[in-house]
Formats: sequence, C-alpha cells, structure tokens
Amino acid sequence: MTEMNAANSSVRPRPVVARLPKYAAGKPPEDVPGLESFKLSSNENPLGPVPAVLDAIRNATDVHRYPDPSSTGLRTALGAFLNVSADDIVTGTGSLGALDQILAAFAGQNENGVQDEVVYAWRSFEAYPISVGLAGAKSIQVPVRADGSHDLKAMAGAVTNNTKVVLLCTPNNPTGTVLRTEETEEFIRSIPQDVVVVIDEAYQEFVRAEDAVSGLDLYRKYPNVIALRTFSKAHGLAGLRVGYSISQPWISQYLRAAATPFAVSGIGEAAAVASLENNDQVVERVQSLVEERDRVVAGLEKLGWEIPDAQGNFVWLALGANSQEFATLAQSHGLSLRAFGDEGVRVSIGETAANTRFLEICASYTKEPRRS
Repeated sequence: MTEMNAANSSVRPRPVVARLPKYAAGKPPEDVPGLESFKLSSNENPLGPVPAVLDAIRNATDVHRYPDPSSTGLRTALGAFLNVSADDIVTGTGSLGALDQILAAFAGQNENGVQDEVVYAWRSFEAYPISVGLAGAKSIQVPVRADGSHDLKAMAGAVTNNTKVVLLCTPNNPTGTVLRTEETEEFIRSIPQDVVVVIDEAYQEFVRAEDAVSGLDLYRKYPNVIALRTFSKAHGLAGLRVGYSISQPWISQYLRAAATPFAVSGIGEAAAVASLENNDQVVERVQSLVEERDRVVAGLEKLGWEIPDAQGNFVWLALGANSQEFATLAQSHGLSLRAFGDEGVRVSIGETAANTRFLEICASYTKEPRRS
C-alpha cells in the first residue's frame, strides 16, 4: 500500500454517515426498439416551465456574479402572490434545501450529547431520514396506515420531551394521500407548542380535495407551524432548485441564520419570478396533469386495482414483493418507474402516451393490488 493510500484508508466520516440510507434518484428509461421511452420515476413536470421562464433565463449574462443571498426579488414577489410578509419567507435549494435549514436551526445533538427527535410518517419522503441524520438528530418514524395516510394519533403519541420537529408530508410522497384540515389542527393542538410542525406541501398545487389542509392557513393560525413549498413540481423548475419556507418572524429569523449563502442562483430566482408572473399558465398546465392523473386513477379502478387517494402528480401501487418485478416489466416497455424495495411502486403522471402505456401494462399484469 502506498503512503497516500495508507493515509486515505485512515480517513473516516462521522459514524452516522455509515448508517444513513442512500438516496436513490429516479432512473432514466432504457431504450426499447420501436418504442418512445418515458421517465415516470421522479415526479417531474413533463410539460416543463411556461415560455416566459425560458425567455427570462435564456440570455443570462451575469453568472460570474454571486446572486442576492436573500433572494429579495423572489421573496417580494412571493409575498405579494401569497399575501404574506416577505420577511416570513426564507428561500432554499428546493424544498429539501429549505427543510435542511429548518433542521439545522431546530434539531440536532445538544451540548449534553442528547439527540433531539424528529417525528415523521413512514413511508414518506425518502430524504427525511438522511437530512435528519446529517443534522445530528434522531428519526422517529411512525408507520402510515394501510391506506397510505398519516396516523396522526400515533404520531402525537410518539412526541416526547426530546421532540423538536414534526414533519407532515401532504400530499405524502410516495403514497399520494393528503392531510385534512380538522385532523391536522387537532394534532397541532395536542402536542407541545414549542415543537416545530413542518407542513411539507411540495405538491400542493395538484391537490383537489376540498378539505385538504393548507400550510399557509395554518402558519397564519399557529406560531409553531412552517409551510414548505417548491417550484420544482407544478412550476417545472426541478433542475433550478428553488424552494422556500414560510413561518412567523420568531422562526424565520433563525432559518435565515441557518441558511446556506447564495443557495438560490440568480437564474433560479429569475425563473421563479417569471413563473409567478405567469401563474395563470402554470395553473392551466397543472390542471391538464390533474386531468391525466384522474384518467389514470379511473383506469386503475376500472381494472380493480386498489390504490390510495392520489392528490399529487403520481400514483402509488402497493405491490409489495412484486414491486421490483413490475418496475422491470415497465422498463421493458420503455417506462421507468420508481420502485421502493418490496413496499410499492410510485408512478409519476407523465405524457399522455406514457400514461396510456402504463395502463396497458397494468391491464396485462396479474399480481395487482386488489380490493379485499
């Protein structure tokens, strides 16, 4: 062994790093002769951003300059759009970057060595245990119900004196279920007021359930609530990484202190502002995807497939041990899906042709999740 290799072999990360699950991004589709391939594995918006966004970023010439570290233009536009104070908004690299700022500010390992606890439903967003672990905090995972929804009573029971943050993902990724206003408010009132409640609503623009919870409404009503949103999904800006949190000033001041400087690029900020200025077009595109989602759901129900209530831009197939088999079958037909071990398969709503082919594959599959 060379001296350099010997030195490298002695370098070790923090123990928590070895225990972290690995984030598995959605894979691109494989080329299949005679078929157009489609990626349905990452919950991306297949329609892309509105034309004004492309116009806003096409001729960017100041990429050699650092962006505004506070994203003042975007926060001002968001404040007007959402009717909130711009000071209550803190931007980040997607909603995940904004979440990491929350965890950095409120959950970690204390000076006495005791870990703070972060409670969240599971299965939920795959990055949660990674972000919590890297923050130095302890994940407390509460199993979702059989229908893929949060078990809020069980989550409330999991809150202890060490709990500092609760994550509520609605619609829940990957199961697609949405939290309801009454049950969420009951949950918030049942836990200590010094616990930060994060309502992660990356897919809120796709929600059509009338009694679905609004993080924006609850942030206004409860001082310990943070709403978490992104431009990655509905606005089609996944590659530009623009997200934000909304919270009361006593919280947002700490999030700004924990924020990564220059997290949102100037191009990302310009794109987000342009998208907000043309939100009527965004709404039209989202509605077309919702209609495609409803068509897919109706097709699955006609086949007798049992799926959770789909309120995001994806559907969840609880295929259990058959998950990998089904994903492999879809790949052989030019569709990349996202299989989660032996739990299930998440299928993003994509182009019309892709959705139709997905339903055709389901019609030929004989191990589907059936209603009891």
